[in-house]
Amino acid sequence: MPNRVRARALCAALLAALVVAGCSTGRDAVAQGGTFEFVSPGGKTDLLYDPPETRGSIGDLEGPALLEDRTIHLSDFDGKVVVINIWGSWCAPCRTETPELEKVFEETEPLGVAFLGIDVRDDRAAARDFVTDRKVRYPSIFDPPMRSLIALGKSYPTSVVPTTLVLDRKHRVAAVFLRALLAEDLRPVVRRIAAEP
Repeated sequence: MPNRVRARALCAALLAALVVAGCSTGRDAVAQGGTFEFVSPGGKTDLLYDPPETRGSIGDLEGPALLEDRTIHLSDFDGKVVVINIWGSWCAPCRTETPELEKVFEETEPLGVAFLGIDVRDDRAAARDFVTDRKVRYPSIFDPPMRSLIALGKSYPTSVVPTTLVLDRKHRVAAVFLRALLAEDLRPVVRRIAAEP
């Protein structure tokens, strides 16, 4: 009987601690994203968010650069359409997809389109070799613990790699692809969003 009472007291203490921690709003609180709420009706892997007025924005995406000693912020790309690709050197579909993404990047950069990779669950040396071998020109955030993805919101499926998001010029989520892409899959979407006023 005393063990059962101790167990209840311990559970009550843990619950109280969680309630207090959940209510803290100090400067150390973690931002949970912007107004974007991920929904995949019927398990769709290609999601378009239209019209533009219905799009939500993500939080303050940032993280350490893979190849340089600096921090990359989404705000570095103000006024640009941004294609965010979540990848890993260990991911076989990422190896196939990367040259396709690079093609679309080269074609759409003059239209005010930027690309940003987020390398997850990876080793820095392997990730650097990956982008060097594939001649990837756009920057990547190096984020093995996937902390930068908190900006995508709590309902975003961070376990899906590769994933590509297309943000419009106001950095609202216009499209999400939960699969590997070919250039012909991504190109028309990026061009359409880049042409929006």
